[in-house]
Order: sequence, then structure tokens, then C-alpha cells
Amino acid sequence: MNTDKAHRLWRAIALTAGLTAAGLTAPASAADQALIDAAKKEGEVVWYSSLIVDQLVRPVAEAFEQKYGIKVHYSRTPAGEMALKLQNEIRANSVQADAFDGNSAFFQVMPLDKLVAYAPEAATAYPAELKDADGRFHAINVATLTVGVNTDLVPEADRPKTYDDLLDPKWKGRMAWTTDLTPNGPPGFIGNILTVYGEEKGMDYLRRLAAQDIVKVPASQRVVLDQVIAGEHSIGLMIFNHHTVISAAKGAPVTWLRVEPLISTGNYVGLLKNSPHPEAGKLFVDFILSEEGQMVFQKANYLPAHPGVPAAEPTLKAEGGGFKVTVITNEAALENLPKWTAIYKELFD
Repeated sequence: MNTDKAHRLWRAIALTAGLTAAGLTAPASAADQALIDAAKKEGEVVWYSSLIVDQLVRPVAEAFEQKYGIKVHYSRTPAGEMALKLQNEIRANSVQADAFDGNSAFFQVMPLDKLVAYAPEAATAYPAELKDADGRFHAINVATLTVGVNTDLVPEADRPKTYDDLLDPKWKGRMAWTTDLTPNGPPGFIGNILTVYGEEKGMDYLRRLAAQDIVKVPASQRVVLDQVIAGEHSIGLMIFNHHTVISAAKGAPVTWLRVEPLISTGNYVGLLKNSPHPEAGKLFVDFILSEEGQMVFQKANYLPAHPGVPAAEPTLKAEGGGFKVTVITNEAALENLPKWTAIYKELFD
């Protein structure tokens, strides 16, 4: 998606959020009673998640259980590994999970024809960029990725304001990023640059950036940020902006920068065919996508995907913070991730 379209999308989301806050939109619809009854008869639901258990998975499970009296069994697995696990279950004709959540790494491996097409009423509030047109997956939280800096090591006057500023020789060897080859890592950065600069100028920029000797950290974005906080690097690229806010609130010398356009990605929920509790799975997805379920994400300091539910710190989302983003949709990731990954391996690996 180009930057202008992304900006229009977030302006539309901001308008929706404003109308919701003013009480001008219709109230959220409750789940259909027949679905609730069928789900309660099944009595339980199994959720494979890629999210952090203590921070989010357990609170979501507890909120759903309290509302419907249906037990949630959950298991945390990285998205790519989860897809391989589910493929093995499908081949053995023994699907254990009803619902899953995953990022583009999941969809690179998991065939879409193994997912149930289901679009609950709650999904109608979501813009097209945050859901599958056929209802096979819907975003449940978004991530905003940008530049993070150690505020002790990088004075305010020296902090990069544009992508070109990252090419300043003074940052050579002082920047780091994860080796996570998803849109949340270097491939997403590369995709954003090619969107902003165009193919020819973008590749020229990336070659010059590669000469800056970015440190590759074979761990998550959170680990990169922790190393920046510890002073091992001055700058972290492809940092989740909400992670810096959480750390800064605890006294860490870190902040995120509005190097525009920032990158926005999503984490998606879906249902599996031939699952053991299909009705409970549908009710669970309905709950996660509802404003009530999205409030659990907000309280856990995740960025809710629902346009009517702001982040706990509203400025972390584009509509609340007033910054431009390049939205990397799931479809864009499926189409372009191999290309972006190849560029990373050619120039940075």
C-alpha cells in the first residue's frame, strides 16, 4: 500500500474512533444466542497463540471464560512453528486447535484453504486492510515499528528525523536490528523504503544503509530494544513503539522517533477446519474482535486493531499520534516478503 492510501486509511480510522467516543456509532452487537448456546454445549475452546501469555493470552482467556463460562485451553508457539505444527495435525486428521493467531510468518506456511471463512458482526467495524475479504482471518492487534534510541547516548538534537539521517557516518556501527525475516523485521523496513523512495532510489538508499554496518541481533525486537537500553547500541531499527513506552515508564533511557512513514503490521486471528469445538471457536473469535475483547488488548498495552478502541497511550497508533504509516497488509506480505528477504540477504546478511 502506498503512503497516501495508508494515510487516508488512518484518517478514516481516526474519524471512526472519534464518532465512537462521541457515542455516534451503533452499539456493538452481542453474539447470536444460538451460537452462544452451541458454544456452551461444547464447553471449551483451544487457542494456539503467538502472543505473550502473561501479558495478554491469559487475560483474554479469563475475560472470555468469565463472560461465557467456556474454558479456554491455550498454547503459545511462534507463528511459523505453529503453522508447521498445525500442518502435521491436519495430515494426521487430528486437528487440536479451534482458533489461532499469527502474523505473516504463519500465512507463509499455512495454506489458506485449511481456514474457516467466518466473519462475525464485530468484524464489520474493521477496515478492509485489516481483514481478509473472504473472512478467513482478521487483525486483532496492530504493531507500529520505528526507530528507537537510547536517550543517554543520543542527545535530542542529534536524533534522526528522516530515513536519510540514518545514513550519517556518525551512526556507522551504532545501529542494530533483529534478524527476524518477517514484516516486523528488516524485510518490512526494506518494503517501506521501496514504497517511499521507489524501486531505483530505494535500492540506492538500501545499499548506502548497508554500508552503515548495522548490527544483526539473532533475537526478537524486544531483545534489540533491551540492548539499546543497556547502551550496547545507540539506535534500534524496527522497534515496536509501545515497547519503548513501557520501558520508559519504568525509568529506562529510551524513546521512539517519528521517522515517517512508520511501519504498521497486523497480527491475525482465524479458525481451523475440522476443529474439535467449531462453535466455541467462532464465539471466541467474535469476542476477540469485539470492542469488549479489544479492551483487554488495550489494558495489556497491545495496540488494538479495532478502529474504535484506542491504545492505552493513544499516540502510539497513527490516528492518535498524527503520524504517517505504511501499512503492510497480510496480502502485501504474502506477495512481497520473498523479494524483500532476498534484498536483505544480498545487502545486509
